[in-house]
Parts: sequence; C-alpha cells; structure tokens
Amino acid sequence: MTNEQSDRTVRRDRSLASPVADQAGWDEVDVRAVDTTRLLAADAVQKVGNGHPGTAMSLAPLAYLLFQNVMRHDPADDQWLGRDRFVLSCGHSSLTLYIQLYLAGYGLDLSDLKAYRTWGSATPGHPEHRHTHGVEITTGPLGQGLASAVGMAMAARRERGLLDPDAEPGTSPFDHHVYVIASDGDMMEGVTAEAASLAGHQELGNLTVFYDSNQISIEDDTDVSFSEDVPARYAAYGWHVQTVDWTVTGAYVEDVDALLAAIRAARHETGRPSLIMLRTIIGWPAPTKQNTGKAHGSALGEDEVAATKQLLGFDPGQHFTVEDDVLARTRQARDRGREVRQAWDEDYALWRTANPQNAALLDRLKTPRLPDGWADALPVFPADDTGMATRAASGKVLRALASVLPELWGGSADLAGSNNTTMDGEPSFVPVDHQTKEWKGGPYGRTLHFGIREHAMGAVLNGIALQSLTRPYGGTFLTFSDYMRPAVRLAALMKLPVTYVWTHDSIGLGEDGPTHQPVEHLAALRAIPGLDVVRPADANETTACWHTILEHHDRPAGLILSRQKLPVLDRDGDGEDCAPAREASRGGYVLVDSKGGDAAPDVILIATGSEVHLALKARALLAADGLAARVVSMPCREWFAAQPQEYQDQVLPPTVRARVSVEAAVGQGWRDVVGDAGRIVSLENYGASADYERLYTEFGITPQAIAAAAHDSIDDTRHAPRPGGHRPTSAPTSGGTG
Repeated sequence: MTNEQSDRTVRRDRSLASPVADQAGWDEVDVRAVDTTRLLAADAVQKVGNGHPGTAMSLAPLAYLLFQNVMRHDPADDQWLGRDRFVLSCGHSSLTLYIQLYLAGYGLDLSDLKAYRTWGSATPGHPEHRHTHGVEITTGPLGQGLASAVGMAMAARRERGLLDPDAEPGTSPFDHHVYVIASDGDMMEGVTAEAASLAGHQELGNLTVFYDSNQISIEDDTDVSFSEDVPARYAAYGWHVQTVDWTVTGAYVEDVDALLAAIRAARHETGRPSLIMLRTIIGWPAPTKQNTGKAHGSALGEDEVAATKQLLGFDPGQHFTVEDDVLARTRQARDRGREVRQAWDEDYALWRTANPQNAALLDRLKTPRLPDGWADALPVFPADDTGMATRAASGKVLRALASVLPELWGGSADLAGSNNTTMDGEPSFVPVDHQTKEWKGGPYGRTLHFGIREHAMGAVLNGIALQSLTRPYGGTFLTFSDYMRPAVRLAALMKLPVTYVWTHDSIGLGEDGPTHQPVEHLAALRAIPGLDVVRPADANETTACWHTILEHHDRPAGLILSRQKLPVLDRDGDGEDCAPAREASRGGYVLVDSKGGDAAPDVILIATGSEVHLALKARALLAADGLAARVVSMPCREWFAAQPQEYQDQVLPPTVRARVSVEAAVGQGWRDVVGDAGRIVSLENYGASADYERLYTEFGITPQAIAAAAHDSIDDTRHAPRPGGHRPTSAPTSGGTG
C-alpha cells in the first residue's frame, strides 16, 4: 500500500463503512475507483442539469464488480462472440454503464461523460444499441431490458444447439452468461412478469438478474404503490433466488464479498435462472438526498455534490476527478480481456477443426448471409379461385424453409394452429421435463412456445435478434400487436431483423367480432418509423414477401395475414394475367393494367391484402361502364416509398388524379397516396360479429362500393384541386369512402 493510498483511507470520512471486499481482492485503489464512479455520476448529472444520479451512485460497487471481477468480456472487441452479455434494464441509470465502459477502456473518455445527455454525444440519456460501444441493447422503457435478456439467454442455448450440441456443460466456446441489472420499476412492469415466468419455465441457468431494491421511485418511497414479496414471486416462477442486504446491520455496509458469493452460487445453478435481490440505499452517501426521490431523477445540487465529495475524501472544488492510478487499475480490464480472449480463441480453434461444417454455418451466420440457392425452396402456388388463406401460405413457406435456413426459428403466443407458425417435424424449444403429448422437443429445439404472453414475446424476440446469429419470428392475432407495441418500437429503433406474423388481419376473421377485428392497427403500425408493414394479397405474394423480409437484415417486419381464403391469382395462364408475384418486393406494383397499351388509365385502384381481389372485381365493373382501371397491389407502403421516384411515378402516374384506395381498416394515411381527388374505401368503426362475407357487404367494402368510389373520384378530377381531398358530409356508420 502506497502512502497516497493510506492517505485515502484517512481522507474518506470515518462515518462511512468501507466495502467488505477481501474475497473480491479489492484494495484501496479499487475502493477509490468505486467512489470515483459515484462522483462521476453526480458530476455528469450536475453538469447537464438533469438525469438520474442516485442509482448509479449506489450501484457503483455492483457495476465495478461485474466489469472488473466477474464478466468475461474484452473491451477491445464489444462484438466478441464469447463475451458475457450485460443488460442495464433500468436504462435511466445509463451512467451505471457508461462509467464502467469508460473505466474499462471501451473507447469512451472523460469528455464523453462531460457531454452526457447532450446533442451528438456518445452518452445519451438512455443507452442506445449501435450508438455506443459496449451497449448491448437500447433500454429505457422499464421492463423491456430484463424481458429481452430472457430472449438473449434463450438464443444462447439455441445457438449452442446449432453449433456445439454435444459439448459438456461449460466447455463450449458458445457458453456464456447474461447479466441484468433491474430496478423496482422493472419489477413493477407487467412485461417482466410474463418474461420471468417464461424464463423459469425454460430453466435458463445462463441468466442472472440483479434486482436493485432501493424502494425509491420518482414518487419517492415505493411503499405507496408496491409492497409485494418479489423474491417469493420469482421463486414461484421457478427461479433460484438469493438476497444480499447491505442495510441488514442497521448501518450501511456494502458487503461486496456477500454479493460475489451470491454471483458464484448463481453461476453454479445451471438449471434455473437466478435473481439476486440487492438491498441498497439510493444516492448513498449523499448526506441529505440519499434514500429520497430527489436522488432518483434530478441533479443533486452543487452543495450536495460538494458535501458528498467531502465525505468520500475528494476535493469539493474539483469536478470529474479520475486519478492516474485509479484509471490504470480499471484499464487492467483490457489486459484481462486479452488473456481470456486468447484462451477462448484456442478452444474456438479446436472447435473449428473438429466441426468444419458447423464452422462454415457460423461464418455465414456472422456475416450475416443467406445460403446460396435458398430461395429455390420457396413454394409456388397454382392459380386457384377457391383460394388459400395467406396465413396458411405463410405456414407452407416456413415449412419449406426449415431445412435450408437453420437460423430461422420461432413460434406463437399459444396460437400455433391459427398463426401457422410451426415448421412440420421440428422439435419444440423446451426443457425435456416440459414436453407434452402434443409437443415433443428438448433444450435445443426450434419451435417456440411463448404462451399467452404477447408483451413478453415481443421483447424476447428482440433479445434473440440482439444475440445476432439467428432470425426469430413470433405470431399472434393482429389486434394483439397492441400488446407488443413497446417492443416493436424498440425493434425498429434498434434496426433488428425480427419478423412478426400477425394473422386475422381484418373484419375478415368474422364471428369473433370487434374485440378481435383490427381496425386502427395498420395505420398505427405504419406510424412506427423503421417498421415494414407487409400485407400480401394472395399465397404467391406471401412467398415473395417472406423472400424480401428475409433478405433484409436491418429492420423488423410485420407480416399481416388473412384468416379467410383468398383467390390465388392467375399470373401465368391464358388471357389477361396478373403481374408476377415477385414484383411484391417493390412494395407496390401494377397488378393488372388498363387496356390500351401505353394509354393512361381512367382511374387507379390501390389495394392491400384481402381487398386486392375486390379491386380486381371492381375493375371488371368499371370496364362494363367503359372505364379503364389499373389495379395496383401495394403489400408494403414502406418498400414502395423506398423505390426510385421514377418507378413510383410509373405505378402511380402523377397525371392520373382519379384514385381509390381499398383497405379494410381506418383510412388514415391513405390520403397521401390517393391525393386530393381520390377516394378512400375504408372501415371507420369497430366491426361486428358475423361471417366475413356479410361483414364486407354491411360495411361497404365491396366491388360495387369501390366502383362507385372510382366514379366519384373521376368526377372530382373535373374540378379544381381540393386541399385535403374530399370530405364526406357526415361520418360513415359502416364502410367509409372519403
């Protein structure tokens, strides 16, 4: 111990108990580093004037322990395949992560901490995936991080099953652990309850969650709203549960060794996920604001920060203090990372030699790249007026791809038979003891069973995609996409290749009625930037849309599929054929043009999904009236908007103002497509319970209504442009044209 270190022991106020960290091997430099962490958090929030200092201060020992003593990671490569994953579910405490990334040498420097929550900084208010090196996931909406971590743990098991299934436990280069820090708020959010239940059922022994129980939220003491026994709840879910209470003696003693022992016990427990409830005091050791709501979500104030520095033996007049020996100590994480990486590389090289076929698969998945010729497996469906539901066509696509895309896996929220999300003959992803008569499988299976947990399913899919090697999909009814929306939004924000199979897409689901008939959902989903909303018109468009979705690696997609049968359009027969289904990859294309060669159509009918065949029938009615109509199928408005303007103008010539959009959902957003003279055939109410054919008739979504709307639109083109388009004189009570 140097004289400088001895001085530090004296300078730290004697009223503060030193951390108990003998087993962790900490000395005064480590304690000083932990105290430095607390004060960097306080200084960063104070400088910008807003943020969340308290949790970062009280969790400094836990975060330091993970990054310096526990986790297998390499600061030189935050994408190293063998790393443990760290998820800060309480993303508001982003400084808990940023400071450790800085200290460990991930590329952040002190100027980044000083720029906290400011424009263009590497340290935004909540951690953002792809924005800051070392950030595994975008967190902030409470509960999403923990729930997504369940997906990470599931994906790690699936990847091991793909690449190294026969290795003894703990010996594979693909064995790694997922660590999560969660807050009281995370435990209150319902999504974590769903995900934790699933994690316990799946026996995810590679997942450890630290529950920071400081019992303070923005509204101060959580006793006002939260009094349950969280450890008992998680034990009931099937988790391995431990408690470490730093307040148990009546004084506040940061028993790091007890925490380390709990972590080691969690690592030893391989058959259950682990919850370690850590009782802390938020904002410790701030003299007047510790253990208060004011420490949670606001700057402590200059006087409080100065007083805290005084207690910890730092100069109150200095800001963002990081002493040389502290930084030298924490940067040793790079040396340890290099050493553990070298050892892992040796095991990895042996694995590659012994498993050349799986090594080739891994190389492809890491790229990521689809295998050569994979699309040859995609089914082509013969023309059929009797038709096929697009949900059924999607199921056939998945079954066809099972053998050529081993990375593709998924399931549904207890709706496998309705969503058609099961690949025939593929085992379930489930512990052996939880197999059923209907569903056989094992821990490395492929068919996911999320249970009736749509909210968690969305987050779990994100976690699987973040693990980065496999492609997940998950199914439910379109109306229940509302339950998934927070996770879908985060998938779009993170640009994750998640596919949602949302079936029962409209009033076409029939007798289940308004509670299950989606009306506003298409418009609401299209409002999410970065989400592709894909509604194919028939079985072959479904194939083409799956093809296009799988070629995208940088965005999520929602595949919107019908319950009812739809005609499989004739695309290569005699007479006037429809355009090839592969054109669906453009998002919108001319399905059938008006007669007359290069002559412009009198009107353009633009439809999606199950309404395309109605537009084709309306075209025939208009032809009988002597009008030439072009039918455009637009399965994905996002893909169409990404096409060159020249192509868009070919499909929708600007000179043709007579247009009609047709979609069995609210018309919001279609005015942008049909223009001022256009008409919107839509559904502006919640539907009803009856057979689907009766519903389409009662709500005015029929070939006759489309043809009438086309006549009205043509009439409007004879008048001056009307800003905002036609407005009905009264709100429609059934189907709407406007």
